[in-house]
Amino acid sequence: MNGDGQVAKKPRIEECLPRMNVEKYRSFQTWYQIPFDDKWPKRSWPEKRISKAPRWCTVDLRDGNQALINPMNHEKKLRLFLHLLKLGYKEIEVGFPAASQTDFDFIRYVIDEGLVPDDVWIQVLTQCREPLILRTIEGVKGAKNVVIHVYNSTSELQRRVVFKKDREDIKNLALESVRLVKKLVDERMKGTNVRLEYSPESFTGTELDFALDVCNGVVDVWEPTPEQQVILNLPGTVEMATPNVYADQIEWMCAHIAKRDSVCISVHPHNDRGTGIAAAELAMMAGADRVEGCLFGNGERTGNVCLVTLALNLFTQGIDPEVSYVELEETIKVAEHCTELKVPERYPWAGSLVYTAFSGSHQDAIKKGLEAIKTAQVWEVPYLPIDPQDIGRHYEAIIRVNSQSGKGGIAYILEQEYGIALPKECQAEFAQVVQKISDKTSKEISAQQIYDAFTQTYLDPQEPMALLDYELSNSSTAEEVVLKARVRAAGKEHQVNGQGNGPVSAFVAGLNNTVFLPQGMAVHLSDYHSEARSQCRNAEGSEAVASVRCQAVTKKDQMKTGKPRFGVGLHRNTNTAVLRAVISAINCLCAAGDAKLFA
Repeated sequence: MNGDGQVAKKPRIEECLPRMNVEKYRSFQTWYQIPFDDKWPKRSWPEKRISKAPRWCTVDLRDGNQALINPMNHEKKLRLFLHLLKLGYKEIEVGFPAASQTDFDFIRYVIDEGLVPDDVWIQVLTQCREPLILRTIEGVKGAKNVVIHVYNSTSELQRRVVFKKDREDIKNLALESVRLVKKLVDERMKGTNVRLEYSPESFTGTELDFALDVCNGVVDVWEPTPEQQVILNLPGTVEMATPNVYADQIEWMCAHIAKRDSVCISVHPHNDRGTGIAAAELAMMAGADRVEGCLFGNGERTGNVCLVTLALNLFTQGIDPEVSYVELEETIKVAEHCTELKVPERYPWAGSLVYTAFSGSHQDAIKKGLEAIKTAQVWEVPYLPIDPQDIGRHYEAIIRVNSQSGKGGIAYILEQEYGIALPKECQAEFAQVVQKISDKTSKEISAQQIYDAFTQTYLDPQEPMALLDYELSNSSTAEEVVLKARVRAAGKEHQVNGQGNGPVSAFVAGLNNTVFLPQGMAVHLSDYHSEARSQCRNAEGSEAVASVRCQAVTKKDQMKTGKPRFGVGLHRNTNTAVLRAVISAINCLCAAGDAKLFA
């Protein structure tokens, strides 16, 4: 039967899908060679460690923008630009001034309005075509620091299929463009600090000897120095192989490029194979000095490498990323507004569910880790490689409860949200109550639902027994407590008198003598816990939280009847709290139905 009371159809096993046509494809490394030689006798990057942040360049306003369904207007571009400055980025690609009037006008606006800080370099992109380069120079006049980024595709596939040109033609296009940029900078940009960036687009599909030939030609034309470096950007325009292959390509270029001390090696990984982050990190190990990317991996196809993930990866290793994501929620809001793209719930470091545990064993480990970290100097919490508070998140969202959760998560929510700490055995008992709710609803259980279930189980029931009032005094020897109480049991009011070494034992003794023993039963107390309610979001923390566990036994032979059950009481007066806990435990014993305390 399904949920509507109808007979459910038996599921049908479908035939397996046909085999995929793998013969259409070839392994990248069957045709692409990365040769060892005297300058690169072996790969050394696997032995390296990342010890500092690279130079970052965010390309959200151009490379990211061109991939949007609805490209950013002026207002969105400006909001994102100002936020990138707030995050601490010092190199920002602001647009392709020759591609659209919107880009050109925006670039002029941030320059003319003095919105570019003195320590920030704005970067502009242009293809290797004279009219586009002329327009680009016009767009950045008056700026203090400018990176002029020129590119042309050099890959074997595009030379053969798209341009139908040989190596020499492609190389000459790059060098003539760089000569023109150099000439125009000398003539028209006096007083502006200019860096050249050159990208052999589709570098990952370009034969290394040819990529080196073109890049060395650019170096010769530009004539950089160690103080005024040229940027050679080696993009993974299309991710074509495993990240280790990209690392080999970068290390090979670093070993062979002319005037290495005058060259900044930059990388621009894409994420076609889903390994853009790994490609960037291995490239840094292989010698890359600079990384271009976008917030949250925006970009063509599967996107550019994510600068947020890269920065926070460094942060978790104790390396200063030199940008700040202490208010990551604001960055998410800005990016989502400007790009009209949502950050997925499971997105690394930033997704809304990244710091949330539903699994019972994970919840228990996190709860214990958070308790232990209070006295530690270094962050080490199971399943949480970063402290959510360091990026502006809060602990209350870490643990959430559904049918996969356990006692640890439920106990954590009760303690964090409502200041109620329960002993482990009571946690396990109450977890069964919540489990039934989650199994029935097949949905996540909110903190309020958990608290409602807690009160309905332990605090609200007043049947079959309720405490009406009581008073305490000391015995004549002052060694024991004397208790007088009025209770209602099974609809009848009783005067209870008891004596014991404390209020709990005196109350239980009085209940047994007055209510239970006459019916051939008794209640034994096996556990007692009491502590102050901690301060939390939903309570002031001034109450006592008392819990007791009671077992029903027969009067005649003291045989246990049913399972022991916990009860919980809350009150500003500790004695009242613990007496209420006894009443709660007795009502729970009766509710379970396996202990006949009343005829």
